[in-house]
Amino acid sequence: MRCWRPLSLVLAMLSGCSSHHGGKPPPVPSPPDESLPWTPCGRMAHAVGPAPQQSDTGVLEMVPGERALIFVTDAGVWTSSGTQEPGSRPVREFPPGPTGIGPSEVTRVGDRVFFAAEDAESGRELWVSDGTGGGTRRVKDVWPGPTGSEPQSLSAYNGLLYFAASDPEHGRELWRSDGTAEGTTLVQDLDPGVEGTSPDRLTPGGDGALYFLAHFQGLTTALMRTDGKAPAVEVARIHAEGGILESLTPVGRRLFFVMGHLHDPMLHLMATDGGAPVLVRELGDVRDLVAMGGHLYFSATGDAGTDAELWRSDGTEQGTQRVKDVRAGEADSSPRNLTAMGSRLFFTADDGMHGRELWVSDGTDAGTRLFADLAPGAASSAPEALAAIQGNLFFSAEAPGRGREPWMSNGRPEGTVPLDELAPGDKGSDPKGFVRAGRDVFFTASNGTGARQLRALPVRPQGQCDGALTLRARAP
Repeated sequence: MRCWRPLSLVLAMLSGCSSHHGGKPPPVPSPPDESLPWTPCGRMAHAVGPAPQQSDTGVLEMVPGERALIFVTDAGVWTSSGTQEPGSRPVREFPPGPTGIGPSEVTRVGDRVFFAAEDAESGRELWVSDGTGGGTRRVKDVWPGPTGSEPQSLSAYNGLLYFAASDPEHGRELWRSDGTAEGTTLVQDLDPGVEGTSPDRLTPGGDGALYFLAHFQGLTTALMRTDGKAPAVEVARIHAEGGILESLTPVGRRLFFVMGHLHDPMLHLMATDGGAPVLVRELGDVRDLVAMGGHLYFSATGDAGTDAELWRSDGTEQGTQRVKDVRAGEADSSPRNLTAMGSRLFFTADDGMHGRELWVSDGTDAGTRLFADLAPGAASSAPEALAAIQGNLFFSAEAPGRGREPWMSNGRPEGTVPLDELAPGDKGSDPKGFVRAGRDVFFTASNGTGARQLRALPVRPQGQCDGALTLRARAP
């Protein structure tokens, strides 16, 4: 029996509608009120399952639903309702295939999740799941037989999945799928024949188009744009040895990206609204692009190629300026981990006096300041893995007497506090991948012996912690 229910419901029910479980499925709680401020219920993050695997880019392979989490391990696809019953369960196991690589690239499209997985019969192909064992199946054998089409760069766009895949006639090109074999088709053969263009960095733009990079015979890289109906058009092309170096970042209707040139030490910050890209500014180094309040924020060095600081851009040369010289003089403060939370930008930086600590900015010089010195003095707490969730900032940091452990902030310095240690002492649990699903904030952490687990911290709309102690701000 196949049960197709919305992902937000089936993830909470797990595999309750599959025939082999039987019985009455557990009740599904009503969706939480998104309009209220949220607070953690206590400080303990509970172990709730195996750790999701990590992609080649270091991103944990997990996708939040409205009431539960779906994630992949090296052995299969799992779902977890965290601290809610009935916990974490496997949706489907995948025995090691020819390459030994587990499921990957889990991507939510509407009420289903797509991912790449392999079996002995078809190799590595595209799969889809509604959150149940019976509703988890291969979509299509794009490259017939055991070779496998190796789906990658999965991206949701206009209710469909777009991805890169190979077949014996066209090489590696752009495909799309509605979750059925008949609805899984080649979008366009950009380089006719078996060579292929290996599309990647698929990014929905603010102008309603899908952007991606296509690579032509190892010689040139093109930025492409498609609306999913007409053939894709070329927006820009550059020699492959220079390349487009930073992520495609939509800000309003503009798309920003960074181009390099083989014989030019400077990088070019570019922007397009769907037409020919314009040069915004030449800079020495550009990284950590993020949108906030209609502007692009990023870490960059200036014309001299030194002194990496926080910058912002409105898409014009005049409107692209350094926000603040956090570390005065020629030395770098090297902003990293840029994360927007409402109208404020949180990031880490080293001002030369406090070590690498947590900073905050409203986009102005005067409004850019040290937010919290978690390891007082010249030592560094080195915050990492910043994530803005329901008006709270979650991250990992080190503090005197503690290894790297989870922290959270309600947006005020006095409300920036550590969660309970998961690996007591100086070993640290090295938490990663904070994401909210349902009524929990999930992340992975070590137990101090090297083994990682999925953890869940219960969070609720204000006043709904079911009698649990609400997190109280206190000094670390």
